[in-house]
Amino acid sequence: MSDNSSNSAYWSANVRIILISLVIWALVSFGFGILLRPMLAGISVGGTDLGFWFAQQGSILVFLALIFFYAWKMNKLDAEHGVEE
Repeated sequence: MSDNSSNSAYWSANVRIILISLVIWALVSFGFGILLRPMLAGISVGGTDLGFWFAQQGSILVFLALIFFYAWKMNKLDAEHGVEE
């Protein structure tokens, strides 16, 4: 029974990390790049407005940061549950 609850805890933590990452990515790419772009138009970053920056470079950089965050958290979670490589 404890093996089943350990598996359930592992997968619920895994899904929680994935959902948090997806929400952050959607907020940055779709929210800041498209929906909130008019509000961010007055802020200048690198010669262009912040909304354009998020749409072009920011969402890609956040996506790369989320990849490293996910790998770090999953390695930590794997070690906690004894399934590390």
